Amino acid sequence: MELDGVTKLLEAVTKMLAVIIWPAAVLYILARFGSQIGEFVSNVGEMKFKGAGFEATAKRRHSEAGAALVAATVSKPEENATPLSTAKAAKEAVQVVGDVNARTLRRIEGSRILWVDDRPSNNEYERQALEALGVSIVISASTDDALDKVRRQHFNAIISDMGRPPDSQAGYTLLDRLRSLGHQIPFIIYAGSRSPEHQAEAMRRGAVGCTNNATELFAMVVSALSR
Repeated sequence: MELDGVTKLLEAVTKMLAVIIWPAAVLYILARFGSQIGEFVSNVGEMKFKGAGFEATAKRRHSEAGAALVAATVSKPEENATPLSTAKAAKEAVQVVGDVNARTLRRIEGSRILWVDDRPSNNEYERQALEALGVSIVISASTDDALDKVRRQHFNAIISDMGRPPDSQAGYTLLDRLRSLGHQIPFIIYAGSRSPEHQAEAMRRGAVGCTNNATELFAMVVSALSR
């Protein structure tokens, strides 16, 4: 694995360990699977971009995005997750990053996302994964501020949480307001649930989807930006 990839992976893991509430499982994952995940990041980048004119940049972006998405996945394990299942989820996260080919990378580079969340620190790694691909992210903490930003700037996609005091369904509120104003910007809800009922309701209202999974979010965003 290249030094740059190793450095970024360790940097992301170090930040993760400073805040995570599941240290024993994380240490197990890193000890058991860290080298394989890191090597996989590097190999994916090499396989996808070897011979391309921007090979070095693409490999670096894949390494950074993969490390950040792994950190997001491990820091937010699924309910009833085990160290083994979390390690598998981390490897799946790297594979999703690796599926971003040269053509897609070129198309999404320079895109701008509005991320609406009253607690943006909760999504630091997810943002890093997207920013590593050349996507810029503007943060908003409220529905009114988000609407104001949409009036003033162009966005290629919007990510929103669900509940923001005092509105427990602020994600839907923002989505409904945007659609009523004629904005058809791809809208993704990143909240505490991805139940079939919530996914169906989000799509009925005009969202691309609804998830609480960092890897799914990443894939949804890349798909929306590359259309």
